[in-house]
Amino acid sequence: MINKYRWWELVLIYAGIAVFLTFILSPFVEAFIVSLRPITSIFSIPYSFFTEGMSFDAYFTMWSSVPLLLRYMFNSFFIATVVTLIALMAVIPSAYAFARFEFKGRDGLLTAFLAINMVSGAVLIIPLYRVLQQLGMLNTYFAMIIPGAAFSVPTGIWLLRSYLMKIPKELEEAAWVDGASRLYTLRRVILPIAMPGIIVVAIATFIGAYAQQFLFALTFNSVNELHPLPVGLFQFFGRQTVVWNELMAASLVGILPVLTVYIFLQRYIIAGLTAGAVKE
Repeated sequence: MINKYRWWELVLIYAGIAVFLTFILSPFVEAFIVSLRPITSIFSIPYSFFTEGMSFDAYFTMWSSVPLLLRYMFNSFFIATVVTLIALMAVIPSAYAFARFEFKGRDGLLTAFLAINMVSGAVLIIPLYRVLQQLGMLNTYFAMIIPGAAFSVPTGIWLLRSYLMKIPKELEEAAWVDGASRLYTLRRVILPIAMPGIIVVAIATFIGAYAQQFLFALTFNSVNELHPLPVGLFQFFGRQTVVWNELMAASLVGILPVLTVYIFLQRYIIAGLTAGAVKE
């Protein structure tokens, strides 16, 4: 196989990748180093990458500093899982309809969905509070699940619709000739083929719901046992000081569920991201 890149082009490509990975990974490396440092040497001047007294003590003391930390992690995982399931139930049929059907106002609705993504949840915090109050959902998991799922659906529709549009319509027509209904075709023909795209939407929704629950949880929920991880991490902020080493340790431990899900489903994610590279 002939290499189409010259040696200096390969050097530039790998140098660019190295710079990109440095910017991506350096915050995690620094967070790990801070979690190992004693609290007295975190802001020492001059800055030193390694300091005396570095240990893993923060990974043990953080559980006593915030006793409900494990519960907060469970709450985030539970809320993100339910948000993902609800969003998928709305996204899959909606994306299929937008990909296959021609109806009046379709383009306008898609544009409206795109515009919704530009609106911050903080803008709607008061109307959402009134609605959840009238429905009796304040101080419950649903106070964080319903808004999280609602804000995830527009993005999911756009992602999955573009994937479904690449699936040949001839597959559906062949199933219809054999007497299959449209619902049966969607369930037995389209969904198995579209599974990589569905996995990509599910992962994007899960990560967003897991990490972006602070505002809704702090506003719609006053029960400490129901708070998700972002609110739990806020308890490391004291009135006078911030326990930075324990905060960084808890943050790194908190991303393990998302990292585990990503590792197990990475082959589906790669398949979904490369699905556009097919010859039609």
